[in-house]
Amino acid sequence: MNAKVLTFLILSFTSAVFSEDFKTVNGKEYKDASITRVDPDGIVVKTKSGIAKVYFAELPKDVQERFHYDQQKASGYSAEQAANYTAYQKQQEEAQRQREAATAKQKTILLEQDAAKNRTQALQAHYGELQKQEDDLLLQIGEAKQPGPAYYGGKNNRTLLHHPNPKKSQLPFLQSHLSDVRREKGEVRKQLEKAQR
Repeated sequence: MNAKVLTFLILSFTSAVFSEDFKTVNGKEYKDASITRVDPDGIVVKTKSGIAKVYFAELPKDVQERFHYDQQKASGYSAEQAANYTAYQKQQEEAQRQREAATAKQKTILLEQDAAKNRTQALQAHYGELQKQEDDLLLQIGEAKQPGPAYYGGKNNRTLLHHPNPKKSQLPFLQSHLSDVRREKGEVRKQLEKAQR
């Protein structure tokens, strides 16, 4: 057994060092080929045109015998290689699927973050508008509560009297509108606090 292994190794190393020509049973030629590896199902050769695997089933009987070709071992090796390749392909497909899922998840997260940012900015702008409306309404209410223009009247025109304020009639409407604005402002504030958590 050890002698066979030793012979095999010597032949393998010797073949790797020297270049030779190989011709398959189909007539394909490999000129000045160096054997770089011997597998149970074939040999890997290096030529000027590149590296190729030539299967023993494609080589003449004398070359098969020279490398101790065993069809049963070759079939088992080929089946194992095919199974390994299939497992590798499945592993690569699963890795690709996971990468795509991670990319899609990241994209969804970014879209959600952008949408949340846009919602927050819209709420802040709306809150600013409501604050301005509240300030304007308070100013108008303050003006409506003021007495009208002053004039002197009464006996001897010495008593300071006021004309009715024309804006006073708008006071109930302004106060109702202020109440609505403040209510809406409170709702927007709650939405903003929720969005910023």
